[in-house]
Amino acid sequence: MSFKEKLKKFFTPIDLRQGKEWKVLLKFSLPVIVSYLLQQIYTISDAAICGQTLSADEVAGVNDVSSILFIFLQFAFGCTAGFTVIISDRVGNADADGIRRSFATQIILCAVITVVLTAVSMLSLKPMLKWINVTPANEGVYNAAYAYCMVIFVGIFAQMFYNFICSVLRSIGDSVTPLVFLFISTLINIGLDLLFIAVFKWGVIGAAAATVIAQALSTVACFIYTFVKFKSLRLKRGDFKAGLGEYFAHLKQGLPLGLQFSVLAIGLIVLQSGVVSFDLKPDGTMVAGNPAQNGYGAACKLGGFLMAPMNAFGTALVSFNAQNYGAREFDRIKRGTLQSMVIITVFYIILAGLGLLLTINGAYLKLFLSADKINEQSIKFGNYYLYVACSLYFFLGILFVWRSAAQGIEKPFFTLLAGTFELVARILVCLYLPAAINGGPINSEASLLSYVALCSADPFAWLGSVLALTYPFIAYICLKRYKLPPEENQY
Repeated sequence: MSFKEKLKKFFTPIDLRQGKEWKVLLKFSLPVIVSYLLQQIYTISDAAICGQTLSADEVAGVNDVSSILFIFLQFAFGCTAGFTVIISDRVGNADADGIRRSFATQIILCAVITVVLTAVSMLSLKPMLKWINVTPANEGVYNAAYAYCMVIFVGIFAQMFYNFICSVLRSIGDSVTPLVFLFISTLINIGLDLLFIAVFKWGVIGAAAATVIAQALSTVACFIYTFVKFKSLRLKRGDFKAGLGEYFAHLKQGLPLGLQFSVLAIGLIVLQSGVVSFDLKPDGTMVAGNPAQNGYGAACKLGGFLMAPMNAFGTALVSFNAQNYGAREFDRIKRGTLQSMVIITVFYIILAGLGLLLTINGAYLKLFLSADKINEQSIKFGNYYLYVACSLYFFLGILFVWRSAAQGIEKPFFTLLAGTFELVARILVCLYLPAAINGGPINSEASLLSYVALCSADPFAWLGSVLALTYPFIAYICLKRYKLPPEENQY
């Protein structure tokens, strides 16, 4: 086989309805995993360059707003991921007209959602900063957080449409192309970070602008490639004339997942607010250097990197189950999901072990923070979060598998229910457990054990979500109790 033929085969979409389930899942998921890791490098490059060049207040400002950005960016991601379940189903059912119609419908829906998200995010930024205890009273942190968020919100369109086109390509079995364009985008982002921050001295605005520009360029290039490469996705005028039923079908899949991810952000905001409290003195002023915010923020960046392979594998499972659901291959869905649990357990052992190793002497902090920001306190706050989270990543892995399995077989209600359970568990732990253990309000003088209690909010949230997904996993995946038209119902 010539190099040209090998290259062509490499970029050929995988038929997820054929082959040994675990082998197909690993082959399809590998580019997705690398893509998610690159996406984390995208984020880490911002954090590393900011941490090495900006002030402690500016770094704290960028770290503090991750939960706020999560609300809007993850809503966009959730919607696009849910929408493309429809395409995967139609790929499995070999419905060429339906694939194009779904593609056109999603373009329109993404445009509308982008306009709404941009407006809402910009108008609600100030009150949301107040929710996480970032106020003008601490001017340096507040100004950095506000400026960074505003630039990211202006560029929501780039995030929305990039997630959309990548999800579409994965839904038809192509997990390689999104990886290639993300790699190019990551290089552009790092280059622009260095140019805007180190050379032009634009600070946090430069970091945010680099991210938006890199994503926008990658999105345009990916759309052009898609229309050139895949004839099945070349739209006609009639494809945009979908009825209300078509829009409802997509919203039914996309909105619950988008809302689930956004709802989770509310819990993360409560958690972030709790972390900020550990930097506040009893008189309301902030501890010099913001050790809790910077230590926790660095640990979360590493945590995001460690979670990425499990999250990416879950994304691959959505397409696998959706294509096989369209083909009515229910036994294949069951085998693939059960085998995924074994694979995710192996991921857990490797990733948790890696995370715990990196806590030795706070090694990971050297990437995210300059030497003047690393001290005994910042190491303590970062490490204890990782001790708690990494040891319990198993529940997170099962969550990714079970949630993706339900999403792939078009059970969006359960994904939203899981998000609700996760939200309630995280908020209850954050609001009551640290104060109960500390025996009073949380501030910079609170006990270390109360901070550990705050960190346990994430594992409790994962466990709550798993409990909510237990029924659909048993009923639909294991027992195959699908409600189909009489002529299709085989069980």
